[in-house]
Amino acid sequence: MTTSDHPIHRSAPQVVPRWEWRTFGDDLADLDTLAPLRAAASVESDETYVLSMYGDASVKVRDGVLDVKVLQQVNGAGLQLWVPTMKAPIPLEPGAVAAAFAALGAPLPKTPPSDLSLEQLLDDLVAPRDDLRLVDIRKSRRRSVVGDCMVELTEVNAEGRTVRTVAVESPDPDLVSKEIDRLGLSDRRNTSLPRCLKSMLGWGPRRFAVIDVGTNSVKLALGHRDDDGTARIEMETSVVTRLGEGLVAAGGLTAASMGRTVDAIHDLVDDARRGGPLDIVAVGTAGLRQAPNRDDFLAAVHRRCGVAVEVISGREEARLAYLAAVSTLPLAGDRLLVFDSGGGSSQFTFGSADRIDEQFSVDVGAARFAERFGLAAAVPRETVDTALDAIAADLTDLADRPRPDMVIAMGGTSTNLATIMHGLDRYDPDVVHATVLDADEVDRQIEVFRTRPASERREIPGLQPARAEVILAGACVVRAILTLTGQDALTVSDRGLRHGVTAERFGPPEHP
Repeated sequence: MTTSDHPIHRSAPQVVPRWEWRTFGDDLADLDTLAPLRAAASVESDETYVLSMYGDASVKVRDGVLDVKVLQQVNGAGLQLWVPTMKAPIPLEPGAVAAAFAALGAPLPKTPPSDLSLEQLLDDLVAPRDDLRLVDIRKSRRRSVVGDCMVELTEVNAEGRTVRTVAVESPDPDLVSKEIDRLGLSDRRNTSLPRCLKSMLGWGPRRFAVIDVGTNSVKLALGHRDDDGTARIEMETSVVTRLGEGLVAAGGLTAASMGRTVDAIHDLVDDARRGGPLDIVAVGTAGLRQAPNRDDFLAAVHRRCGVAVEVISGREEARLAYLAAVSTLPLAGDRLLVFDSGGGSSQFTFGSADRIDEQFSVDVGAARFAERFGLAAAVPRETVDTALDAIAADLTDLADRPRPDMVIAMGGTSTNLATIMHGLDRYDPDVVHATVLDADEVDRQIEVFRTRPASERREIPGLQPARAEVILAGACVVRAILTLTGQDALTVSDRGLRHGVTAERFGPPEHP
């Protein structure tokens, strides 16, 4: 929800919008860095929040005033820019009611009467609806100004449940990021209070969508949550948008690549929302981590689609991918390596079935090496060998390690290699998942790719046509990893980052 969608009501306070970061957890009460806040005087308040199935705008009533804030922007550091759009005293005029419902994303009821009382608003217009929910809460807030930021430690009580939250706010996003680091909270996720209240109360849309905005493609997993908390994925799709195309040469994301990707996200989200209220989580990976102008792209997605894309670290990407892989495959041995080779980077995680020992991300990806060595075209064998040597040189962190008992490969390159091996005319995740791909098969496919330009590769059964430009480079990355880890074969996982996000945000995922 953006202010361009909903003009600021004349009752909005004249204040500078603030960048906000907020996290939740009972352990916040014990952190040493928050000791000065715990010593501050407590301010108590009783508030009524209006939660919506359609979004997470902050709509509340406190001290006889209807207070509305909407999320205007999310930046690459994960900070949220919240803008006050209304602060209207009770009784309410019809325009104020309409503005509040617009912020909630909820259909407006019949034209409300003028001079609407608080009871009429809450009891008559909100309470009877299934898509809105009233929550009475009590806050105990302790505030301090630290590093030119407002830092607040709050205990929130709602319907017999209690949660602690820390918020850091400032008009300057750099100051907020520095204060988060100083407090030792930078590894925690930024979550708004309305979204936290929904989670606390177990209330919200049953349907969900997870969007993975990658360097080469946008992937969507769409599903619903059962009564027992199981997340059932009903449909998955992928659109190749080449967001990272020209990133290195241009020194940033190009207008064309951003436009294609925003269009794809809009179409995917628009289709998904037709089924009713939807909880959406979108994450961005290497292409956005590397792009100096990523905030322009994030703002465009939010403005056009109403979706906030979280740019996650390479370490977080690897952890979530590992979670998706090891929970869905029969495992051999105790030393596991899971890697996810993308368009702009590759993530590596070492561990076992029940633990992660080490994880890291390397800027080695199919799109980067395709551009560097011209691998979208047919090339001589010497060019492939040079590319393999360059990839291996960038993957020195894999060398001189104990040989893994099992290597699991994720990502579009590996799944396309599997579909080509099986000769599938249509992608079948059940066939691809758990495919064993040996080194000889990878070498065979590399020869097929290198002798054909992209236009001819598109005719290869099983190859996603939009991957024709990058498949040779991707296969070279996979081959280099096999060599460096001393493996004759690897196991392909169809489950990826989006499945790890699904498991963590919505519950253990299952396919129908």
